[in-house]
Amino acid sequence: QVQLVESGGGLVQPGGSLNLSCAASGSYFSISIMGWYRQAPGKQRELVAEVPGSGKPRNADSVKGRFTISRDNAKKTVTLLSYNVNPEDTAEYYCNIKGWTTVAPMVYKEYWGQGTQVTVSS
Repeated sequence: QVQLVESGGGLVQPGGSLNLSCAASGSYFSISIMGWYRQAPGKQRELVAEVPGSGKPRNADSVKGRFTISRDNAKKTVTLLSYNVNPEDTAEYYCNIKGWTTVAPMVYKEYWGQGTQVTVSS
């Protein structure tokens, strides 16, 4: 079983910055992709950014140039740095990891964090 613990979030003023972190723990799981999703009230959950173990990160068009995702494979953490936030960034943010179990039967699975609220308001 894998657990994800998120930190950060809260209230931030428009134009401000935010730092979200997520730490994964557990056994028998090889992480492939780490990312962040968000869900605003009345809307579907959407990808914010994700980063594979090797390769380039992928950001949603709505956050390009403002959000940066990074990961530390040794610590099993993923961080989302957000700059110049605006009210449209208000949402519940969820950490997400995808990968393979390392014991038979090896299957591809994904796990979600509990969510952390981000509110952008003056």
